[in-house]
Amino acid sequence: MDLGLKDKVALVVASSTGLGFAAALELARDGAQVALCGRSVERLETAVSKIKAEVGEGTAVAAFTTDVTDPAQNEKLIADTVAHFGGLDILITNAGGPPGGTFDSLDWDAWDQAYNLTLMSAVRLIKLALPHLRQSAAASVLTITSISTKQPIAGLLLSNVMRPAVAGVTKTLSQELGPENIRVNSILPGWTATERVDHIFEYRAETNGTDMDAEKGKVTGGIPMGRMADPAEFGRVAAFLSSPAASYITGAMIPVDGGSYAGLL
Repeated sequence: MDLGLKDKVALVVASSTGLGFAAALELARDGAQVALCGRSVERLETAVSKIKAEVGEGTAVAAFTTDVTDPAQNEKLIADTVAHFGGLDILITNAGGPPGGTFDSLDWDAWDQAYNLTLMSAVRLIKLALPHLRQSAAASVLTITSISTKQPIAGLLLSNVMRPAVAGVTKTLSQELGPENIRVNSILPGWTATERVDHIFEYRAETNGTDMDAEKGKVTGGIPMGRMADPAEFGRVAAFLSSPAASYITGAMIPVDGGSYAGLL
C-alpha cells in the first residue's frame, strides 16, 4: 500500500530512541524526509546512522538537538526543519514521559516540569508549526499520548493527568483545523518494549520489593495478546495516521495496546 509519503517532510519530536524513533524510521521507509530531535547529540547521531543503515545512505534525514521544555528551542527546531527541507507537512509531537509517582510523593516542581514537558511542548510546537502546515496540501499533526488517556496507569499520576490534556488539545484542534484540511489525530500506545518502559518496571520493582521480570509479568498478564508491543508495530500505525492514505481520519484517538483497554469507547 502506497501511503503517499514520498518526499513529504515530517518532524518527529523526541525521536532519538523509543516510540519517536520507531515512527521516524517507518516514515523514512515510506519515502518521507524526516527531521529528528532530541537532547543528546550522541543518541541523535546513532539514530541517523540506524535509519540510513536500514533505509539507505541517501535517505533524507536530519537531526536537531532540542530540549522541548524550552520555548526558544522549540521555535528554533521548527525554523531549522523548514530551512533544511523547504517546508513541513507532518508534525508528530512527543516527549519522554514524566517520572512515576503518587499524589503524596510528587512535589510542586514535578508537577510544573510535567506540565511543560508533556502538555506545553505539544501546544507550543503545534502553534509554531501551523503557519508552515497551512502551506501543505497534505498537512497532518499526530500527538503521541498514552492509553492512560482512557485508563489511568498505577504509579504514573503525572502521565495520567497531562496526557488526557494533550488529547483534549488534539480533539479540539481537529474541529478547528478540519475546514483547512489539516488533520489532527492521536495515537495511544500501551505497554511497548522501550527504555522508558524498562525505567517504569525498575521504579515499580523498587517500590514493591520485587524485580523487573515480576513487574513485567504483571503487565503482560493483563494484555489479551499476552505480550508488550514491539516499537515497530507502533511505528507502522503512526506512519499511516500521519500519511495522506489516512486522508479522512481526523480527531481519532487510536489505541495500540494489544487490547488491554477494556472499555467500549
